[in-house]
Amino acid sequence: MLPTLLSKGGVMLWFILFTSAVAIAVFIERVLHCHRAQINSSEFLNGVRTVLKRDNVVEAISICDATPGPVARLVKTAILNRDYGRERVRESLEETGLAEVPRLEEKLNLLATLAQLAPLLGLLGTVLGFIDVFKKIDGKGLHANVEQLSPGIWQAMACMAAGLAVSIICHAGYNYLVSRVNAIVLDMEKAATEIVNIVTELPNNKGR
Repeated sequence: MLPTLLSKGGVMLWFILFTSAVAIAVFIERVLHCHRAQINSSEFLNGVRTVLKRDNVVEAISICDATPGPVARLVKTAILNRDYGRERVRESLEETGLAEVPRLEEKLNLLATLAQLAPLLGLLGTVLGFIDVFKKIDGKGLHANVEQLSPGIWQAMACMAAGLAVSIICHAGYNYLVSRVNAIVLDMEKAATEIVNIVTELPNNKGR
């Protein structure tokens, strides 16, 4: 079935397939990025808290450097600004958070665009297919047979089906990635609140 569609789908079908290849590449790259970015924040913060209670700031920063993801970078920012008071720590966390969220959302707009573009390409292929059909009808009149008309009909149906299929897959992938990003952002917010309390409760920071 697939070889038949590829051979009879026309040029637009190949554009749709190229769109699907780009979407798959973007989706895989973003899934891997989210997988690296999402950590067990509770366990990570407990480890940092234990090290900071021993007043070993260098080791705490090393743990942050060795841990991937935005949560670790937020925690490192808070530790580096611990001596400037609670308000400064909060401000630095907000600044870091504003820089981290766009990294998580990178290329999501591209995936959403491909989801909207695929059915339009399919529709264009359908229109081109029916133009071919009507051109042959116009040339042959009542003498046009099914064999002469079938290539245009094949192209029309194949392009529309492919465009809709790619669009559905892109929408599903986009929504999945948005949910992953939202989960990571929620972890960042929780971690930011907790690390503020951790660094401001250190003995040399009490009373600030």
